[in-house]
Amino acid sequence: MVALAPRIPAPSVVARHLFLRRSRWRWEEIAFWLIAAASFFLFPGHHVLITQALISGLFVVSLDLLLGYSGIASMGHAAFFGIGAYTAGILAQQGWGDPLLGLIGGAIVAGAFGALCSLLVARLHGAALLTVTLGIGLLCYELANKWSSLTGGDDGLQGMIVQPVLGLFAFDIDGNVGFIYAFVVIFIFYLLARRLVNSPFGLALTGIRENIRRVPALGISVRFQLMMAFTISAAVAGVAGALLAETTQYVALEVLSFDRSISVLIMLVLGGIGNLVGGMVGAMVFIVARDQLAAVNPVYWNFWLGLILCVVVMSGAGGIVGFLRRLGDRIGNGR
Repeated sequence: MVALAPRIPAPSVVARHLFLRRSRWRWEEIAFWLIAAASFFLFPGHHVLITQALISGLFVVSLDLLLGYSGIASMGHAAFFGIGAYTAGILAQQGWGDPLLGLIGGAIVAGAFGALCSLLVARLHGAALLTVTLGIGLLCYELANKWSSLTGGDDGLQGMIVQPVLGLFAFDIDGNVGFIYAFVVIFIFYLLARRLVNSPFGLALTGIRENIRRVPALGISVRFQLMMAFTISAAVAGVAGALLAETTQYVALEVLSFDRSISVLIMLVLGGIGNLVGGMVGAMVFIVARDQLAAVNPVYWNFWLGLILCVVVMSGAGGIVGFLRRLGDRIGNGR
C-alpha cells in the first residue's frame, strides 16, 4: 500500500492565513475605540480636548510607522505635522476651506516633502539620522517664523474660514462636529495603517528593523522600503496637522516646534512602540493627564507627568498597552 504524501497548502493560502492571524483585532484595540466613541456622550463638555487627543494619536501612529515598524528614529517629525496644518490653514484662508480638500492638500504637501527628505534619511543611521531629522524640523520652524507674510509668524495663521463638512455640518464652538469629523477620519486612517503594517510591505519593514543586513538577501531594496515608509508616515502626519487646523481654525507656530516632536515621542513610549493602538492610548493618556495635572499644579505638572512616564517604562516593555496585554493574558490563564 503506497503512503500518500501530506498535502501542502498553496503559498497563497498560507499567506492569507498569516495575514488574517496578524490582522486579528485584539481586545485592547476594541476597548479603546469603544471608549473613544462613548466619550462623545460621557464627556459632553470636553469634546475639544478629546478631539485634540485623538488627533495627537494619529500623529503618534505616523511616528510609530517609522520608529516602531521601520526602526527609523525621528527628532523632527513635527515638521510634517506643521506642514499639513499650514497647508490646510492657507487653503482655508484663501477661500478653499472645504475640510476634505484641506486633508488631501495636507497629505500631498507633507508627503511630497517627506519623499524629498527620504532621499537623504534612507541613507543614514544612528546619530546621523537623529541629527538630520532634528535639523529638518528646526529649519521648517525657522522658515515658518521668518515667512510671516504666508504663515503669520509668531502671531499664527488667522482668518481661516472652514466650510461645513460635506456642505452640511458646520463646525460649532462646542466641538461636537469637530469631534465626529476627526473621529471618523482618524479611524479610517487607523484602519489603513493596520492594513499596511500587516501587509507584505509591513513585514518587510519589520524585517529591516530586526536585521537590516539580511533583508537584501530576500531581494528587498532596503532604501526603497525606508523611503516609502518615511513618505507614508509624513503624509499621515500631514493629515493629523490638517485635522488640528480645521477643528481649531487656527494654526500656531508651535505646530512645528521641537517640543511637539519630543511630545509625540513621549506619547509613543508611554503607549507602546510597535503597536498602533499604543500610540492612540499614549496620546490620550498624555493629553488628558497634562490637562488635569496642569489644572491641579500649574508650575510642577511636568514633574508628575515625568514620574508617570518613568513608572510606565519601568513596569516592563510595551508601555501601557504592553502592560494591559500581559495583565489580560494572566487573567485569561487564571493566574
